[in-house]
Amino acid sequence: MRRNKPGTRQADLWAWDIEDVSNMQGPLAVQEYIQELIRNDPSNVQKICEPPKDVDINVWQYEHLRQFILELNLLATQLKGVCTSQTCPKMKAADDWLYLCAAHKTPQECSAIDYMIHNLDQSTSILQNIKNYNSRVSIPQSAVKNLAPIVRRLYRLFTHTYYNHRQAFLDFEKEMYLCSRFTEYALKFDMMAPKLLTIPQSELNIKENN
Repeated sequence: MRRNKPGTRQADLWAWDIEDVSNMQGPLAVQEYIQELIRNDPSNVQKICEPPKDVDINVWQYEHLRQFILELNLLATQLKGVCTSQTCPKMKAADDWLYLCAAHKTPQECSAIDYMIHNLDQSTSILQNIKNYNSRVSIPQSAVKNLAPIVRRLYRLFTHTYYNHRQAFLDFEKEMYLCSRFTEYALKFDMMAPKLLTIPQSELNIKENN
């Protein structure tokens, strides 16, 4: 049975083979499959981002973005007490690039941590808007255009952390491989131009597909 029994040791949690996504049922099948891939080997970002032939490509991109937001909330939580309105009163990354927060009626300056929280909340609101995303099994092509702007804004959370809180970034990446996976996703689905991905590849942990 595919469940963790009471008393299961931490090392043995989710110790089952990955199920073929074509055999999975229900509206959350793609989300569950992506999460299984991540639990199985978070370092194999190429395999995690590679869309199965039986999955709608629009749904695949959408569900990955929802998963990124879930995990980026963990990064924002880890920065608590490190990235504050006092230490980082403006949202900056490499070369002192200053980002205005677009989560307001008129873009404005926010502290870095507020920028992160505002954009995570705004991105969540967009992806949960039933007007554009009223199904988890079919995403209209017209709604896919909303994904790339979200990706570009969310990448700034990584760049701020990398250039201003380097050790926190490295510790989080060593465990989660989140920026590595996000970078693979952004390139694979043409969500961002390569020149905008400013975190050095040498700092990422991308494992070649087997």
